[in-house]
Amino acid sequence: MISWPTPFLPSVPGTGHPVQVFDSATGAVRAITPGPTARLYVCGITPYDATHMGHAATYVTFDVLGRALRDAGHQVDYVQNITDVDDPLLERATRDGVDWEDLAAEEIALFREDMTALAVIPPDHYVGVVESIEPVGAAVRALLERGAAYPVDTPESDGDDLYLDISSDEGFGAVSNWSREQMMAVFADRGGDPDRAGKRDQLDPLLWRAARDGEPSWSVDGLPQGRPGWHIECTAIALDHLGMSFDVQGGGTDLVFPHHEMSATQAVVLTEQRPFARTYAHQAMVGLDGEKMSKSKGNLVLVSKLRADGTDPMAIRLALLDQHYRTEWSWTDEVLERAQTRLDTWRAALSVNTAPDSEDTVEAIRAAVANDLDTPRALAAVDTWAKETLQRGGDNITSAGVLARALDAILGVRV
Repeated sequence: MISWPTPFLPSVPGTGHPVQVFDSATGAVRAITPGPTARLYVCGITPYDATHMGHAATYVTFDVLGRALRDAGHQVDYVQNITDVDDPLLERATRDGVDWEDLAAEEIALFREDMTALAVIPPDHYVGVVESIEPVGAAVRALLERGAAYPVDTPESDGDDLYLDISSDEGFGAVSNWSREQMMAVFADRGGDPDRAGKRDQLDPLLWRAARDGEPSWSVDGLPQGRPGWHIECTAIALDHLGMSFDVQGGGTDLVFPHHEMSATQAVVLTEQRPFARTYAHQAMVGLDGEKMSKSKGNLVLVSKLRADGTDPMAIRLALLDQHYRTEWSWTDEVLERAQTRLDTWRAALSVNTAPDSEDTVEAIRAAVANDLDTPRALAAVDTWAKETLQRGGDNITSAGVLARALDAILGVRV
């Protein structure tokens, strides 16, 4: 799958700090300790609607993480999937009377445009499920061979649906650390089917959906004609491109359970190793008027709509960076207005011929992002420098240029 253009990353004097983030699995801020290359997997979109502010917050957050790791001297091997065949996509295509593949292609193209405008560094591997049927199918087949998967009779199909037996992993639950009651409370709303007859456990996830009339399906050796379930897609794609025990699994907090829990369990059973990911980092939900922003609720603030209305994408990015990634927040007009004012102020300050030294400000940016991606603190440091520049000036002819490069390289803000 084609991703989008890579933005130019200017060089910045000095080196960033070792990066630490909050690990959802342990409930603590922990150092990321990769080798020369940090391996990062972030769950991608299901392309049946445009990029909303919740999506944008997630991908900007993990873009900053990748930038901080690069600034600290690491290479980054970044994988992002696209769930380009799934029930919501098929349902939307049917509702709108369009071909599901055309709908997916249209929304993926729009997502690329939004990410380009927001200066998000593209993944090294941008991988669609449709192009990954064989490795996904091989993973399902391997789980069957290990006795960790089982068929469930499916009268509406010529084949059986295949499910994972979660009891195959004695460590199931280690990613979310949720009780069974907590899991059951959200499982159905997050793609599960707890009441499906024939399952061994209500929480067992679908691995392979046998072909139904009117739905896309594929032939894979050893499996019924069908298509992948949701969680096995990320398991197979991550293992294929990063291997086991990669450095960071990322996504929104709504993916902690079941998606990241199930993806990890499947990988552990497949490889007889653990952990799947060494750190699990999650972006908090973004709301509108006090409610979670989601496609199902229809209360979306779309990046593409803001861009079409003339909003500077850098103002959108600054609005996102002004919120700590672990804090839930709501989008308002005031949030965007504050970001645009900040952007205008920074541009004015960075356009002067001489300015105060910016070495301490660059250091403050580096320290902030390395400390659990504290972007609000990084922005505040720049605000202080900009205020001093505009009020009192300075005599350093290079400091504004150095700071501008740091903002671009570390925060992804082009001024």
